[in-house]
Amino acid sequence: MKQDEPIVDMITRFTDIINGLKGFDRKFTNGELMSKILRYLSEDWNSLRMLIENIKDVNTYPLEELYGTLMTYELNNAETKEKTRRSKEEMNEPPKKQIALKSINDEGSSNTNMSDKELDDLVLLVKK
Repeated sequence: MKQDEPIVDMITRFTDIINGLKGFDRKFTNGELMSKILRYLSEDWNSLRMLIENIKDVNTYPLEELYGTLMTYELNNAETKEKTRRSKEEMNEPPKKQIALKSINDEGSSNTNMSDKELDDLVLLVKK
């Protein structure tokens, strides 16, 4: 299995190879096919591979059920990786800058005394 290859692509390629070999009158038992698929999985799949090998009877476990198990594991694993990646990004994100504006309150003065240039600068500052 190629690194970061979707399981559907791996299953499709595996099926194409097996069908080609069956064209040459090569017969495979269910156990042989299961073993080949499990052996072909990359390192990321070690935990699932070990679980299936130890719990399931490889000779009687249907291939379609294995395909479904692999696809489900891939979806769950992708969600977990995405959550982990997002949390790492948030931890590495620099803190947001905050500014404080000094308030001067003169009795009787108002914002109408500000020039247009000063108002534009203030609006620009607030937008940032």
